Order: sequence, then structure tokens, then C-alpha cells
Amino acid sequence: MPLKRYGVLKGRPIRRRAGSHQNPHYQVQVVDNEVDYRIAINVRSQETPSELEYFIDDDFRHPITAGLLDLSKGFTQLESKPGTLALDFIRGNLFHPNQMRLLPFRRADSDNELNDLLDTYVAQAMNDEEAIVYAFGNRWGPEREKDKIFGFAPGNGIHDIHMNQGNSPSFVRDDGVWQDGALVLHLPSENRWIGIFLKFQSQTWHTDDQTGHRLEEIALPAAPEEGAVPVLTQPDLIIRIVAALVNPVGPAPEKETIVLLNTSPQAIDLEGWRIADRLKNKQVLSGTIDAGSPLKMDVQPPVQLSNQGGIITLLNAQGLKVHGVSYTREEAQREGWTIVF
Repeated sequence: MPLKRYGVLKGRPIRRRAGSHQNPHYQVQVVDNEVDYRIAINVRSQETPSELEYFIDDDFRHPITAGLLDLSKGFTQLESKPGTLALDFIRGNLFHPNQMRLLPFRRADSDNELNDLLDTYVAQAMNDEEAIVYAFGNRWGPEREKDKIFGFAPGNGIHDIHMNQGNSPSFVRDDGVWQDGALVLHLPSENRWIGIFLKFQSQTWHTDDQTGHRLEEIALPAAPEEGAVPVLTQPDLIIRIVAALVNPVGPAPEKETIVLLNTSPQAIDLEGWRIADRLKNKQVLSGTIDAGSPLKMDVQPPVQLSNQGGIITLLNAQGLKVHGVSYTREEAQREGWTIVF
């Protein structure tokens, strides 16, 4: 069952507390204009292995940041679907899975603990009077009693600040698409955004588009006949989206283009592969892309590359994501210029 109260909390961080073995959550007290909230961020998994995977983007650039600026302070419930402010680690092209790293909850070198890493960025936001925190996750409260960590009343907060799909059987009830959690910090004085993304090792990177449940392993096809083009089955990063012309010179309708690159040593048959835009409109591909070669393709309806910022996703014939990129409104405003990813 998807999260019942998924959304984003916007506010000013005023206090923080590191997680412990008794309570393995890094806690942040956030205030809007009237209400106090607590953000509870997992720093250890209940399942083995307990270490979380993380990725921190010190210069986070994505089309959702423009929408976040327009939000009022406080909690905003989000509709879990593409084209909104809802997050999806797989479908939203926020980062690539190979950028994630493991960081233990507790180790001798405390500078590398997840607690300390989170504290570095939260402290930076607390010391900047203009900084704003955006916490994506599942809302709780208001409660009758005081908050158990910071003591404000009534208790209010947001948790599940991590990937919320592809879960193990113990937590499959929380699966859903377009409902992933994250912590995003905005530092207006530096004109900079920071994205903090967390995932449990027990979660998978390929999930069902409707339920968010983990996908079973896909059986490998039979070996190709002699002389046939071999089909590579490992989806991630075989072919990459390396460039796109999203704002061609001239009036609409414009001739938008995307450039793909085959990074493998074999030619790949693109029959049944698809390109998807931010709203998940899809264009079916065909033909072959040669080994180590680029392929420039025209964008065809219903796919549209918005000049207001967007995402581009490449799916293989089995429907698995191979690569994805994003671009901002600022990048798209340069008419006639190709964006390089």
C-alpha cells in the first residue's frame, strides 16, 4: 500500500539531534510561520545489512527546484504521479544509481559516519538565515502529546525520508511509485541547492510502474544465431543519453533531437526500446546503434521536451530503465544550444 500522507515539508531548521543505537534517526526540528515539525531521517536499517546507501549532490540541479520555490511554508501533500513535485528515484532522473555509496552507522572514523555527514549539511543550513529545508516523506500528526525528541506541542513531523519502493517482503506494504523521500536544502545566498538521497540495501533498482514492487529477475534470452546482432541484457548504462536540443531556433513546432551513445563493444538492436519525457509520454525506437557509436534521433509526438525544464528517460525492450537525465528551465532557455549531459 502506498504511503497515505506523502508530501513535502518546507521550513527553517532550528535544532538537530544525532541518531543513536536506541533511536537510529537523525532528527531535525523545523518551523514554518506557525507550526513546529520534526524530520526523522533513518541512519540505520532494521534489516541486515544495516548500512544505508546515500548520494549527496552539492550542486543539485533539477526542474523540481523551480516548483519548490513557489510552495508555501509548512506541509504540502503531493499527488504521486509524474509531472508533479513528487520524487521517484528510478523514474525522476534525480541521480544515477551508481552514484550511491555505502556509509556505516557507526565506525571509528567518525568523520565518515552518516550522522556526521548529515550534520555537516544541516548545520550549514541552520547557520544561514535564508536557508530553507524541504523534506519529502510521509506526514504524521498533529498528535495530542508533546514531541518526544524536542518537546514542542502538538507533535508533528515527517518520516520515510528515503526510497519508498522495491522493498523487501517485510516492508512491501510501503511500496509505491512517485513517493520517494529525500532532504533538499536551498541556500539562496549561494544560489545553490543540495540534494540528500538515502536508500536501504534491501531495496531494488527496478520496480513495477504501477505498484512499486520489486521486479523478478528477467530470464536471459537464448544465444543469438550466427551472424545475428547480439542483444545485451544488463540494462544500466549500456546506452546513454549524452545530449539533447530541447529549444531549437525558430517557432513551434520545433525539431527537437536527442543523441544516444552506445558504450558497449557490440551493436544493439533498439527494436521496442522507448524514450519517455517528464509526463511519461513514450516514443518507440527501432533500428540498430553501432558499437561505440552515437545516434542522433528526432523527437516525435507524443514526447515533448519542455522549455520549462524536464527529464528524458531511456527504457529497453523489457521496459527497464537504462539511463535518464534532467535539465532545468535555465538550461532550456538558450535557443539553439544543445544541452550536454
